Amino acid sequence: MGLFILRRLGVMILTALCLTFVVFWLTNLYPNLEKLAKTQGNFRMSDEAVESYLGKNGYLQPMPVKFGQWLGVLPGWTVDTDGEITGKCFAAGTPEDERHGFCGVLQGDWGFSTVFKDDVGSIVATRLGLTGKLMLCVMLVMVPMALIIGVLAGMREGSKLDRSLSTFSIASTATPEYVSGVIFIAVFASSAFGLKWFKGSATSAMENVTFENFTLPVITIALYGMGYIARMTRASMTEVMTAQYIRTARLKGVKFSDIVLKHALRNALIAPFTVIMLQFPWLLNGVVIVETLFNYKGFGWLLVQAASNNDIELLLAVSVVSVIVVLVTQLISDIGYVYLNPRIRIA
Repeated sequence: MGLFILRRLGVMILTALCLTFVVFWLTNLYPNLEKLAKTQGNFRMSDEAVESYLGKNGYLQPMPVKFGQWLGVLPGWTVDTDGEITGKCFAAGTPEDERHGFCGVLQGDWGFSTVFKDDVGSIVATRLGLTGKLMLCVMLVMVPMALIIGVLAGMREGSKLDRSLSTFSIASTATPEYVSGVIFIAVFASSAFGLKWFKGSATSAMENVTFENFTLPVITIALYGMGYIARMTRASMTEVMTAQYIRTARLKGVKFSDIVLKHALRNALIAPFTVIMLQFPWLLNGVVIVETLFNYKGFGWLLVQAASNNDIELLLAVSVVSVIVVLVTQLISDIGYVYLNPRIRIA
């Protein structure tokens, strides 16, 4: 098992480096850098002024060198302007003995946001925490409900209960979040239908979570993901219930509830477990619509702000964090799959 985890970790690190370099290359294309220079200066800057700005800030170096400096495995750039030395790792006027040579991601320096005028690492950590709170609430609602629906539908294939729950699952998955979110707001949070059960704003949930201000965004996300997990659980449960050992248990007179809970459920959860783990990266990036719709300023909202304002350092950090989350959840999924299915360990 230890060797299996080490191999997976090695593949994960290599994949993370490759994907990170691709993201870094895309965000540092010259049109993006030119737009950044004009945003920080003015949009009437000449080409010479743009080149001067990019040169002074180390953007015109070769891509592998910039990537190494961003990672922190190469010394940061330095520029000598009329005898005044500035660099990536120190400001102008810093004494020579206080100048740092390495200041990249490995040293905990993610750069500086040109839009929020703050350290990128602290911004991402704050917004990631807010989205993590939303994700936790969604998973606590979505996963149990989806598993219950899937198991109930798969226990008796073709029954009225199966058809009803399957129809609900398909409808929930087929309804985009921006549609269900608008419907929920119109029905439950406005005076159009006279209900107005949820009066709180999701923005206020950033400081204090209550039932009124957090229910609608949680239900909007959970409803969309619930159907997919339920359908996978139902398909897996249906397959397990037709297995030979289930038939044998029935012939021996074992109670149907014991057959489901003690014999079928664990094997039926193997496939849905992988699907459930895939919900974490989906939630991290899929909440963009919901966070924008409900004005909840989390990780998805931050991604929109970074992309729309061409905040390269922030956009790069958000993209890299997304890549890491995807790879880590895949690693956890692989390990959990091994524990759920002992035949993989034997192989």
